[in-house]
Amino acid sequence: MKKSRHIEVEDKTISIVRQGDGDFICITDMVRNLDGGNSIIENWLRNKNTIEFIGIWEELNNPGFNSLEFEGIKNEAGLNRFYLSAKKWIEKTNAIGIIAKSGRYGGTYAHKDIAFEFGAWISPKFKLLLIREFQRLKEIESNFYNLEWDVKRILTKINYHIQTAAIKNHIIPKKSYSKDSEWVIYAEEADLLNVALFNCTAKDWREVNPNHSEKGLNIRDFASINELVVLSNLENINAILIEQGVGKIKRFNQLQMVAKRQLEMLAGIDNLKSLKKLSASTYINRRK
Repeated sequence: MKKSRHIEVEDKTISIVRQGDGDFICITDMVRNLDGGNSIIENWLRNKNTIEFIGIWEELNNPGFNSLEFEGIKNEAGLNRFYLSAKKWIEKTNAIGIIAKSGRYGGTYAHKDIAFEFGAWISPKFKLLLIREFQRLKEIESNFYNLEWDVKRILTKINYHIQTAAIKNHIIPKKSYSKDSEWVIYAEEADLLNVALFNCTAKDWREVNPNHSEKGLNIRDFASINELVVLSNLENINAILIEQGVGKIKRFNQLQMVAKRQLEMLAGIDNLKSLKKLSASTYINRRK
């Protein structure tokens, strides 16, 4: 679970954490300072409509959901003796849409889809304000990642000059290319990194993406932040290997291993930066 972020709704500071690919909102924070407090959550969970809603959510999103236990709980809902806590719901059904968290950011958290539904239980106004503030947070985060993407793209272009300098000083003097043909070597070295990182050459990408290619865009313009970080590192490593006289095949093998290892490490730190950039404000996850 990632570090908590916060939004403000009706003078309440509400924590939001990242769990897997989803945002989870602290519903404990949502009822803080309200009459009844946590009992509001318990009453909401006892409601038959609530149980049907969160059960359907689990069936749509959770392959490990225990549907048999869910049916049993749903059948008991409405009885005077019926009681359901978040902990009991999780333990009985193997639910993932609601989580109980201890520690600094402790409390009951619900996936945003479920948290919005709980917001309506508090009041229609609260739900609308919650959705508005959540969307505002996501817009801020999107703008931050766009800025970071632009910075990383600039760094890869700067480091590309380091690589081309190494090519100019250590590869071209050993070749018999004429001045007009030197671009071939630079293109080959650029594709060495493309294949090591993206598993395709620039030409391969252009053939699959002719509309983008016609606009002067290339594979690196659609890389994720993590990929741009790794690409920047690969350019530096490749320049050093060239200066050391390491052959192309051996360099490729080393660069490919470095790319795989660093991408896995960076994805573990912040999965959001593994998203591919589509435009100035849109990202898409293209990981397999």
